[in-house]
Amino acid sequence: MTIRIIVTKGDITTLGCDAIVNPANGGGSMGGGAALAIKRAGGDIIEKEAMEKAPINVGGAVSTTAGSLPSGFVIHAPTMRSPAEKIPEENVEKATYAALHLGNRLGAKSIAFPGMGTGVGGVGKGEAAETMIRTIRRFSADYENAKTRSIEKVILVALDDELFKEFLKWTQKTSQGAR
Repeated sequence: MTIRIIVTKGDITTLGCDAIVNPANGGGSMGGGAALAIKRAGGDIIEKEAMEKAPINVGGAVSTTAGSLPSGFVIHAPTMRSPAEKIPEENVEKATYAALHLGNRLGAKSIAFPGMGTGVGGVGKGEAAETMIRTIRRFSADYENAKTRSIEKVILVALDDELFKEFLKWTQKTSQGAR
């Protein structure tokens, strides 16, 4: 069964899903963008736990409590080693796959992502959306015949109209070639 992808516009910190993803830095500090929004809404405990698990490599991921967020936990998947670092598009792919893999290992059925790398990372919204959705489809295909996949739904949360439109466009484009 293919993972269902839902595109929405809004605030990722308000979603009551199993996990939300923080496009983190390798040190676990949460000083800007989506990370700061997650910390402000959920509490300093999220950053404290993430920093205790650092360093986190790009292509790796760790989970922490969700503090006072309505989600079950936060998955910190670095798109960059250091805060405010410009990144290549491949870091979006690595971080997205790592977050899905960890979410699956933890038994999450629903997982929400913001635009990975679209803030200070400097990846274009169209490129990030395409990379994220292709990575979700690849993850779904990798686990299609496995009884070990828990993830049923991925929610892509856009803060603005441009990212929302790109998520929709690439969800539709990739579904044409998806099983």
